[in-house]
Amino acid sequence: MAAQSNKVIITCAITGSIHTPTMSEALPVTPDQIAHQAIEAAEAGAAVLHLHARDPKDGRPTGDPAVFRQFLPRIKQATDAVINITTGGSVIMTVEERLAAASEFSPEMCSLNMGSMNFALYPMAARYKKWKHDWEEQYLLSSDQNIFRNTFRDIEKISKLMGEGQGTKFEHECYDTGHLYNLAHCVDRGMFKPPIFLQLIFGILGGIGSDIDNLMFMKRTADKLFGDDYHWSVLGAGRVQIPFATQAVMMGGNVRVGLEDSLYIGRGQLAKSNAEQVAKMRRLVEELGYQIATAKEAREILGLKGADRVKF
Repeated sequence: MAAQSNKVIITCAITGSIHTPTMSEALPVTPDQIAHQAIEAAEAGAAVLHLHARDPKDGRPTGDPAVFRQFLPRIKQATDAVINITTGGSVIMTVEERLAAASEFSPEMCSLNMGSMNFALYPMAARYKKWKHDWEEQYLLSSDQNIFRNTFRDIEKISKLMGEGQGTKFEHECYDTGHLYNLAHCVDRGMFKPPIFLQLIFGILGGIGSDIDNLMFMKRTADKLFGDDYHWSVLGAGRVQIPFATQAVMMGGNVRVGLEDSLYIGRGQLAKSNAEQVAKMRRLVEELGYQIATAKEAREILGLKGADRVKF
């Protein structure tokens, strides 16, 4: 069984690289918007903020550290939240582009996809007839040829650079059962030291489907592979975001919400902000009889190095 805590860590993924500006006016694009929404999400109860960057001119994903530098210090100064910088970036970025910001800023946490996979977004393009920016439609349609790359060599490189080199802990993103076995192999090789933090992800085309049976199976597999040397969280993409998160809480897990993962707050209703999703999740956690973790408690649970050791 996973390590137990009586506190639920809420992670908020602020903008990501999946959704495009046409899809929601609430999706933060500029550094100012990202900083503002991240701070609001922390105030609403998010202990961890998972951050990507976008080109402020047109909203396309970017790994440029100069853009990250425009919002990271603002968020750190305004909140005590754990800042988690993506190493996933975008499916069309090279590994070097995806690592640029995390390696420069040495955050307490960074994400790490635990394998290569098809990562398809193209079905979303059919929902829209007009686009704010020229790049959006083709970005989605061309995803039928994309493979998100994280080979064992890539994973080892990221482990050495960020883990051994900078003391950063990982949000191990597992999109399918095989990713759990990849991680177990890497743990056996000494790349990652328990307790590890799993982010079980459901509903991305190319990964495991969003069925509750799959959640139960992924959790049982994690128990078998990692015993009590791990903490876990659930990310349900799109319409299953809140139902899967609620199920995870009832099973003793943690949760991730945010506009990276879903643009909605309810059926057919676009969320007004990341903070609105966090506030809803917090309400559900507390109504189920649990408490949310503060940033300080999240650091203790996950064994993080502390905000005083980052480089921003």
